[in-house]
Amino acid sequence: MWLFAGLGNIGREYAGTRHNVGFEVVDLVEQKMERSTGWRGGKGEYYFAKGWRGSDELLLIKPTTYMNLSGRAVRDALQFYKVPKEQLIVIADDLALPLGTLRLRTLGSDGGHNGLTSVIYELGTEDFARLRCGIGSNFHRGGQVNYVLSKFKPDETDTAQAMMERAAVSCFEIVESGIQKAMNLVNLAPEK
Repeated sequence: MWLFAGLGNIGREYAGTRHNVGFEVVDLVEQKMERSTGWRGGKGEYYFAKGWRGSDELLLIKPTTYMNLSGRAVRDALQFYKVPKEQLIVIADDLALPLGTLRLRTLGSDGGHNGLTSVIYELGTEDFARLRCGIGSNFHRGGQVNYVLSKFKPDETDTAQAMMERAAVSCFEIVESGIQKAMNLVNLAPEK
């Protein structure tokens, strides 16, 4: 089983914001699975969906803890479903990457992302894969919080949607070909 944890903030007011890219990617993955249970609650501090791609089982989660405590949900899901850490992929937005850029890494720092900080803290390691989705950094000094909680502008929407679609397809590439091969494809893909 693979666990894909999309990071975001729960609540209608956060839907479609830059900080909720992780939620949107796992929603797309759920829609593209061959078979799916659909989204359900009741498993602690996250919504979950289980499904299959061929013979591979995928577990998707969306923490309900809000971004800064996302690690609790990720840790609990790993333990409850007995998923090896090597088969965890955390999907998060990233200010350091231009809008539309994807980066898949098998380990690394939190890069200033509070959700990743929480996951690292709860797992006690930086050694887990993450798929970072570039949201750009077009904000004035001191405007980071408002920026990440804002929706994509009309002229950014197509690029953002294409990136999230590529991210969802990348999740299946990870399952089918392994992280290393997927990294070569995702990280070398042309940026648009």
